[in-house]
Amino acid sequence: MSTSTTVSAVKKQQGHGALSKHENLIGWAFLSLNLAGYILFKLIPLIIALVLSFCEWNFVSGWEGIRFVGLENYGQLFSDEVFLVSLRNTIFYAIATVPIAIFIALIFGVILNDKVYFKSILRLVFYLPNISSMVAVSLVWMFLFLPSYGPINEFLQTIGIANPPRWLNASSTSLLSIAIVGIWQVLGYNTIIILAGLQGIPESLYEAAEMDGANAMWKFFKITIPSLSNTLFFLTIISIIRSFQVFTPVQIMTEGGPGTSSSVIVYYIYTTAFQYNNIGYASSMAWVLFLMVFVFAAARMRFANKGD
Repeated sequence: MSTSTTVSAVKKQQGHGALSKHENLIGWAFLSLNLAGYILFKLIPLIIALVLSFCEWNFVSGWEGIRFVGLENYGQLFSDEVFLVSLRNTIFYAIATVPIAIFIALIFGVILNDKVYFKSILRLVFYLPNISSMVAVSLVWMFLFLPSYGPINEFLQTIGIANPPRWLNASSTSLLSIAIVGIWQVLGYNTIIILAGLQGIPESLYEAAEMDGANAMWKFFKITIPSLSNTLFFLTIISIIRSFQVFTPVQIMTEGGPGTSSSVIVYYIYTTAFQYNNIGYASSMAWVLFLMVFVFAAARMRFANKGD
């Protein structure tokens, strides 16, 4: 190899090195915006909330009103009836919405994956509730749930139910009403995710089963469900995390009432912090909620790693 060729090769490598450094700088420049936003709006507030969870503070009194109380806030949670009721309601909401929403979405996904006309339009229609404003959705459902003139109760009366539920106005059905809205909202998202999983199942599996004389039910339980196990687990974890964070429909539709019958953890955190100005106690509840969500998020990540 000649000297000129060697020099040319070295210069070419140096040029690639300079270009690589330039590309890295551009990449870090783009990442720095997201990183700064994460640190400023998520990490720092998270650390502040952790510190305040060990303090008693009414923010009206200013920074000098902060008083360290140790684990007193966390100990108070176990004797706070409203918190325990809110925790129970949150768990009930998750149990009521997650399996039902996934089951209905599975049925819709199977139907849409089959030979259905206007499939693209139907997907859009199903997904619209998930991207709609939850405030507007809650107001519409408030009208639907009106006990005297609401369309739902008028329909129930036409089919022979003389005393239909009072929905949002009754302690026994207020949380159930919120759960119905939650199921309706996430149904489209769940359906789209399941539909994507269904389209990844090889058609040859169904053809081989048909050759062996398998009927539709056998194919559904022996091929479809096992092939969607990862998708269903993903939806379950995501849905549980989302259900623990429900707030807007409770705030708009019931304000936690009647009484505390529809109060959930996030709503109780909100009222404690911004209505009663007890920031320290609200921060302790927020961290309990964070740990609950973290457990499910960690389970999801561990399962995903096992899948890889």
